[in-house]
Amino acid sequence: MHLLITNIHQLLNVREQNQLLRGKAMADLPMIENAFLVIHKGRIEAYGSMDALPEKTYDAVYDAGGATVLPTWCDSHTHLVFAISRDQEFVDKLNGLSYADIAAKGGGILNSAAALHTTPESVLYESAILRLQELIHLGTGAIEIKSGYGLTVADELKMLRVIQRLKAAVNIPVKATFLGAHAIPAAYRENKQGYIQLIIQEMLPKIADEQLADYMDVFCEQNFFSVADTEIILEAAYKFGLPAKLHANQLAVSGGVEVGVKHKAISVDHLEAMNEKSIHALATSNTIGTILPTAAFFLRMQYAPVRKMLQKNCALALASDYNPGSSPSGNMNFVVSLACIQNEFLPEEAINAATINGAFAMGIEKEVGSITIGKKANLIFTKPIPSVAYLPYHFGMHLIDKVMIEGNWI
Repeated sequence: MHLLITNIHQLLNVREQNQLLRGKAMADLPMIENAFLVIHKGRIEAYGSMDALPEKTYDAVYDAGGATVLPTWCDSHTHLVFAISRDQEFVDKLNGLSYADIAAKGGGILNSAAALHTTPESVLYESAILRLQELIHLGTGAIEIKSGYGLTVADELKMLRVIQRLKAAVNIPVKATFLGAHAIPAAYRENKQGYIQLIIQEMLPKIADEQLADYMDVFCEQNFFSVADTEIILEAAYKFGLPAKLHANQLAVSGGVEVGVKHKAISVDHLEAMNEKSIHALATSNTIGTILPTAAFFLRMQYAPVRKMLQKNCALALASDYNPGSSPSGNMNFVVSLACIQNEFLPEEAINAATINGAFAMGIEKEVGSITIGKKANLIFTKPIPSVAYLPYHFGMHLIDKVMIEGNWI
């Protein structure tokens, strides 16, 4: 079926070719005013100005009524599968407890791991699919989901199997990342190297055998996994065909950016703590820096120095870091607003970071992330808005009117 969409106020992120955006190029958001769009078999077939609309018959016509249309958000960093919320820890923080205090009470990542251990796979799946469906209605049309709340062979496999079920249940691209190196489980508190060997010798072979993951991630931070630890794990993962994505430089300048670049990581994520050396390493590489502003917001941390990174020609993406501990929201609309308000992205830069560059950060840039002929018709239709800047400016308000996935309304 050929679907013609008419009277689009602004058709955003129209691109003839796929190209990762970096530096000054991130401020370029190509658009067509007063546009039409043609969709066939769930993909974009044609677009242009209403003045140039071909005179032909279509199977269906939808009048957009002045909506702005843009690609759905590509959320390239989430921890969507978890057993319980950690709202009590939120109250503990408000009462003045530090991260260390909460961890000493059994909180943090180990709290999530303990709850996940006792939760059946079916229950994990049912809660995760509801979260994912909610995010799709909020405009997310591609997502990456990490494990890392298992920390045992059985529980990491359980999480990754849930992600595989999510892939099969929805018609948006879903990428799975193995994050067994998320924290040191209590049983290995005095034997970190033993846990690393568990990851390498038992987890990775089974994950590869079942083809459960697309990427390998490591939490490369002080008091978690060092640069040396990270290198050992990434080298092992590469032998099983798993490219790298890294948590890096969230709590301190950890060397995570440099080790990610060295191992050709598709992205290094967080980047709240950056120095000139780490910015230069990122800027002179093909690795994408993924900014997670809602984590900094929720934890009351410093925000990543985006302007410095863009001035040095870095390629940046935006993602939600949706997780129960440090970013309990997957609303990419708020991520885009916060990125402008606190990270000092320009509106055009933020939209590019959350669409085309987010697609590159998941290796799905040929499928989604821009208005390009042949890509999936995964689209956001806004309520009538006066400008591109209005999207991040009018933060917290529900500006999405409709969401389309593969040419179908949801």
